[in-house]
This record gives sequence, C-alpha cells and structure tokens, in this order.
Amino acid sequence: MRRAIAACLGLALACAALPFGAAAEIDASALKPPIVTREEWGSKPGPIPASRRQTPAWVTIHHAGVLWRGGDPADFVRKMQLWGQNRPTIEKPPFDTYWPDLPYHYLIAPDGRIFEGRPVEYEPESNTLYPLNGNIGVELMGDFNHQRPSAAQLRSAAKLTAWLSAAHGIALTRVRTHQDAAPGQTNCPGKDFRRYMSDGQFLFWVNEARDGMEPAVAPGPPLPDGPTAPIVVP
Repeated sequence: MRRAIAACLGLALACAALPFGAAAEIDASALKPPIVTREEWGSKPGPIPASRRQTPAWVTIHHAGVLWRGGDPADFVRKMQLWGQNRPTIEKPPFDTYWPDLPYHYLIAPDGRIFEGRPVEYEPESNTLYPLNGNIGVELMGDFNHQRPSAAQLRSAAKLTAWLSAAHGIALTRVRTHQDAAPGQTNCPGKDFRRYMSDGQFLFWVNEARDGMEPAVAPGPPLPDGPTAPIVVP
C-alpha cells in the first residue's frame, strides 16, 4: 500500500512541473550530499571546448552497463576517464570519438559514495543520439539488467537529484532516464532501476530528500523477469 501511495505522489509531483524552490524557498546548499571531489579521486581531464558549455535543464540517470564485480570505485572512475580519452585508438567507429573527461557529471558507487565527474557547465557525452546540451548525467555503477542496485545507491541517487534539481531549478518532469532521452536506442539504466522511475517511487524519494528528510528507500522485490542478484557493495 505504501509503495502505491508513493507512486501516486511521485507522479503527482511530476505532473505539477514546478522547479524545486518555485512554490517555497529551499536552501539548495543544505541539500547537497557528501561528494568525493575530482581532486580527491585524482581526476586528469583534458580541456573541453567552450562550444560544449551548457545551462542544466535535465537530470538524466544512467547505469554503467557493465557488471560491478567489486573493487575500488575511485579506480573505476579513473579508468573510465582514461578510456574516454583513449577511445580514438581502442574503439571502432562510431565509438572512437575523443572524450576529454568523464561522460557523466556524477557517478554513484554501490556503497552510495558519489563521485564528482565532468563539470556540470559542460554537456555530457553519449554513444546514443539525443540533444546532449542541458543534461546533467548521473551514473550508477553496475548493470541493472543483470544485478540490482543497492539501497545505498538508490538513496544517494535520490539525494543527489534533490540537490541538483533545487540548485538548478529543474522541474520533476525533467528528471528522466537515458532510455527516456534516447528511446529505441538503449534500455539504460536497466530494468531494475527503471522500475522505480516508472511507478513514481524514485520521485517520491527525491521529494523526501527535498523536504530535508532521509529518503525511506526500500528496494522492491525482484521483478519476475528481472535480476535477482544484488550488486556487490565494497
């Protein structure tokens, strides 16, 4: 019953289409969750052209699309950045474009830690075709067609989305998945995350965080046709 009520509230909030802060004053800085900065994890970005600058208008959620098998999340982030910079020599067209920095603005580890990626003032990267300008890319480590996101990841994703929405005046109708942004091209962020977007539960958690509460994240049972294995938490 609680999940059904949450879904209805989440969808109602989305339909309201108001940016956080429009109906009431919200201190976005108070909502900011702990974040591992670029300096802390050792980022080594290349220069991003000024033509890639953007004004954030969407929060678009992704998964990594590769199974998380354990290890150091900071090492995963560093390797992703290096892979993007080496794409011209290791990938075949059309995936051989150079990415000077991480494709995402924030990355969430299985233990819930949030890593700062590409600066939000620059548009993200993608192997799919959709208008990139205006998107804040949030990636959760793991492949949610084959493993289940942890409660810590879901909680951090909700808190991060609440803060980003408040800080940038982004309405709940502009919180979406990669599949929503690029229909027919991808099923990212996987069925075991998309379920929470489809039923409104994720927006309910976001609203709890926006109201200054700890999101009462409770992962649902395995989907009949979905993964059953939980992600490995470091």
